[in-house]
Amino acid sequence: MYKVKSFIKKLFTPVSIMMVPHDSKRTINIKVPTIGIGISILLWMVGSLFVVSFAIDAFEYKRMKTAMNYYSAQFTEMRSTMTMLKQAEMQFKGILSRGGKKEILENIDPKTVYADTGSIDMEELKEQLRKSAESVASIKEYLKGQRDIYVSTPSGWPVSGAITSPFGERESPMGGGAQFHTGIDISVPTGTPVKATAEGIISFAGWSAGSGNLVVVEHGLGYATAYAHNSSIAVKIGQRVKRGEIISHSGSTGNSTGPHVHYEVWQQGKAVNPKSFLEVASNVSKEKR
Repeated sequence: MYKVKSFIKKLFTPVSIMMVPHDSKRTINIKVPTIGIGISILLWMVGSLFVVSFAIDAFEYKRMKTAMNYYSAQFTEMRSTMTMLKQAEMQFKGILSRGGKKEILENIDPKTVYADTGSIDMEELKEQLRKSAESVASIKEYLKGQRDIYVSTPSGWPVSGAITSPFGERESPMGGGAQFHTGIDISVPTGTPVKATAEGIISFAGWSAGSGNLVVVEHGLGYATAYAHNSSIAVKIGQRVKRGEIISHSGSTGNSTGPHVHYEVWQQGKAVNPKSFLEVASNVSKEKR
């Protein structure tokens, strides 16, 4: 019992702490119980441990947040890529669900693969997605090019009728001997709707001496078509037309001996035989059957 009282007495025995300010000769003495100093040291140690622990937690939180942001960005990027691939897949399914070559090319949208360490290898997955995206982009670019060729190439008949004068050398129906016929004449009644044989822009729509009422369509890729001797014109210069759209009505204006459509196809600035382009439509139709 004596030892306990003696120990308690020592705990509360005052200890003098002397402070000597630099700017004063007078010292300051502070008496603090021994237990107070011990408690202060204990509190300082606990506080220090808390600060260190807090600093470690903050550093760990920052590291985890950085990692989470990285993986979030990776998954966002992959999700965007996978969405693009899914859209492309749906586009191709829509394209390939069409029947023949003609339908496929007409329905292509001109604006239109996929380290075993027990965890996801993000870089490897991204590389596979990138390769898949490039493959899809290449296919879409190829199909777009094929579509551009298809829509710009004259195909089919401007009117349904009999060819009364073929392409090439012939005797002029107006007299004057032999001449080179740069197109074909298709016999039809006056007023028959004349249709564009490919998509393009109207570059001429008006009167042109011997050709009478003439319509010329520029299709791109070096192709142009001309439709002469019309009774009336249904389009104007600068207008965009599609294949099968009515651009005029047949007649017998200009140097003509009767109602018909004089049809020409020009390729790279040179008149070519339209007959082969009439046959393109027939061949496509046969392929579909």
